[in-house]
Formats: sequence, structure tokens, C-alpha cells
Amino acid sequence: MVKLRLRENENVQDAVRRFRKLVEHAGIKREMRRREFYEKPSEENRRQKRRNERRSRMNSASR
Repeated sequence: MVKLRLRENENVQDAVRRFRKLVEHAGIKREMRRREFYEKPSEENRRQKRRNERRSRMNSASR
């Protein structure tokens, strides 16, 4: 959960900017996009498998 306290004499625009940064840093935005549509477990597993394969290829290429 992201909490934001307004500082003394802080503009609303500055507070909104800080809030957006906090939300982005916490990963809430990414999580919302991921949960926007239902993904079947098989599709999720396939996506994770591809990501792991890409990572292993990148790691082996950099060594």
C-alpha cells in the first residue's frame, strides 16, 4: 500500500508527481495491467517459460 503525506506548502501537482513515482516504484501499475484481463494458467506458464528461456540465453551470451 502506498501512502503519501502532503508536505507543508506543497503544490498539488508536486504531490501527484510524487504519488505517481511511488506507485510506479511499488509495481502497482504493472500489477494492474497484468490483472486487467484473465489469463489462463497454461498461457501464464508459457509466458514464464519463454521469459526464463530468454533470460538464460542472455546470461549465457554475456558470460
